[in-house]
Amino acid sequence: MAREIVLTDPVYMPKDRLSPLEDFLMRYVKEDRDLPIAKLLLAMAAVLWPTAAFLFTQDIGILHVVAYYALLFGLFFDRFILALHNYSHRQLFKPQYRWLSRVATWTIGPFAGETPETYFVHHIGMHHAEGNLLADLSSTMPYRRDSLRGFLHYWASFFFLVHPALIAYMARRKRWSLVKRMVAGELGWLTAVVVLGLINLKATLLIFVGPVIISRFLMMAGNWAQHAFVDPDEPDNDRKSSIVCINCRYNRRCFNDGYHIGHHEKPNLHWSEMPADFLAKRETYVRDDAVVFEGIDYFQVWGLLMLKRYDVLARNFVDLREEPRSQREIVALLRHRTQPIGA
Repeated sequence: MAREIVLTDPVYMPKDRLSPLEDFLMRYVKEDRDLPIAKLLLAMAAVLWPTAAFLFTQDIGILHVVAYYALLFGLFFDRFILALHNYSHRQLFKPQYRWLSRVATWTIGPFAGETPETYFVHHIGMHHAEGNLLADLSSTMPYRRDSLRGFLHYWASFFFLVHPALIAYMARRKRWSLVKRMVAGELGWLTAVVVLGLINLKATLLIFVGPVIISRFLMMAGNWAQHAFVDPDEPDNDRKSSIVCINCRYNRRCFNDGYHIGHHEKPNLHWSEMPADFLAKRETYVRDDAVVFEGIDYFQVWGLLMLKRYDVLARNFVDLREEPRSQREIVALLRHRTQPIGA
């Protein structure tokens, strides 16, 4: 008998009455189900802008670092990156206010380690166009995906070489508008860092440089896990090259980002529709033997792969088949899909 799946990941439930703040935001936001993203952006501006201004008046010490990063990572960091992900794929604001998305990208994104425009160019302009195949600059296929050494090479290649590689990629495709956006964003961020560094170097490193280093590591760890289990016989099948993480805290914080297969199949699918989409397409997931985990997120998947803890991965594997497999069979499937492809 097929396993029954009960999803606890968030869906948006319309409210009978909006709060005064929500009513105000609806003047600008296209849909009420995007109010959580709009409120997040507003909260970040209200908290991080004055906090940063205060820190630039201080001689930064270890207590400042601990307190600021506890605030940033406890409340905002991961949630903003997935908010950026969402409003990069779907318009958040009404047509006459679309410029507000760029304002958020330039004035809020750098606090979460996102240099202006580069995320959009890389993720929308390149990654979704190539789908983790070998032309994808962030493809995991050439690597053994349970290898720490392989991951460190993957991360270093991205961290140190992504800018020239991405510009060259866009230039070959004559997508000059995206080249201009990325160059403007990187030069704008770099100029701001230099100017602010002359005012207070320690505060600049804390607020704007540290988060970039951290975010680019975490994004690569996340992408590694999202595309860790690739079927070598059909790597262009989204259900055989991506994974799904259900019923985890990460989904509740980060707009159902765990549904990565559904996202690649329909990139503009609204975050609130992803659990229902997963259930509606269950049979296709069964047919393609999709990799689904329950109770763990991408970063836990990444950590378990680095430790080669296939036993734990297998315990959290959701076997959608009518005839459940043994743990040994699941481990064999997962190991098979972490082998290098086309290297």
